[in-house]
Amino acid sequence: MAGSRSIGRLLAGGLALAAAGWALKDIPAELGGKAKGERLERMRRSPQFHDGVFRNSMPGGFVPSAQSAREVAWNMVRDREERRPATPVPVVTSPLGGPSPAGLSVIWYGHATALLEIEGRRVLVDPVWSRRASPSQLVGPRRLHPVPGPLAGLPPLDAIVISHDHYDHLDRATVRGLTALQAAPFLVPLGIGAHLERWGVPASRIIELDWDEEADVAGLRFVATAARHFSGRTFSRNVTLWGSWVIAAGEKKVFYAGDSGYFDGYAGIGAAHGPFDLTLMPIGAYNAAWPDIHMDPEEAVNAHLDLGGGLLLPVHWATFALAAHPWAEPVDRLWREAKARGVRISVPRPGERVDTADVPMLESWWEVPYGTGTYRSPGRLPNSPPRGSNPRL
Repeated sequence: MAGSRSIGRLLAGGLALAAAGWALKDIPAELGGKAKGERLERMRRSPQFHDGVFRNSMPGGFVPSAQSAREVAWNMVRDREERRPATPVPVVTSPLGGPSPAGLSVIWYGHATALLEIEGRRVLVDPVWSRRASPSQLVGPRRLHPVPGPLAGLPPLDAIVISHDHYDHLDRATVRGLTALQAAPFLVPLGIGAHLERWGVPASRIIELDWDEEADVAGLRFVATAARHFSGRTFSRNVTLWGSWVIAAGEKKVFYAGDSGYFDGYAGIGAAHGPFDLTLMPIGAYNAAWPDIHMDPEEAVNAHLDLGGGLLLPVHWATFALAAHPWAEPVDRLWREAKARGVRISVPRPGERVDTADVPMLESWWEVPYGTGTYRSPGRLPNSPPRGSNPRL
């Protein structure tokens, strides 16, 4: 009897180890590739490249002290429920017809993923369809809502834009799927082409740019612009470049910030390339331990104004819990700051299309009624509308 139990435990342990080995077998590929040859030489010629790594134009720290790291870890554990929506996120599916030949619209798929429809062309930014933002689908930040539609359901794309190589912005499975399903080129900052090539993207579909370099694709102008962030899929940081993007057509201009802390470069980008009809600005995953590499909502409004933005659409929130703040706090803070400063915002549900020429009234769909959830808004301005109303900013 005891022998049978021992054999059973050994078999169970062996099966568990085999399953873990199978699940972890793709991790080396998930880490990406290393630049070499002409790609590496081009990186070394970049004004942003010094002593073997890329550097921000405005220096800033991104490694918390041991004490602050412990505090962040404790807060992440202690406030775990507050960092999740108390009720299911209302995901919608927008019809994917032909884009307007003269208009500008956007569908936010969650976190930093968005589909831009700009004067008849389609651009997908930072696509992530995987269940976790991690090199392993066993561990790491897990989605808090489903993707609004399957990758195979996307219409034909004209370009795919990547801001940097962190797992919540550059996803191997999604890249491989888009390589098979689409014919569009990938526009990426310097060095990221090595990741894409390792994952099977043909060199002919990779366009790598340094800051202030540009490319014309399908009648659109793409300019790689600065950001204040860092990169890395392993413990080696900053061996690929990060950035933001200007996407311009004949009459329409979009700015996608990627990940960034606030810095004075936004005013320069606005002066050189603005004003913008639409800005996609990150508002989540901020923390006092890393103030230089992630903006908070108030800084996102500052950057939007520096850029000469028209409509602000927040990204980098709601989908993955990457910091200790409550789930809905970023958008609550954004709403208040935008109202106080006269900034137009749109906060779509994941999957909802926003047409910049006909912005829908703002609904506070993210708010949990009192007494039914773990998160409560940190307060409202005296002239804020009642809960559930539809104010137009």
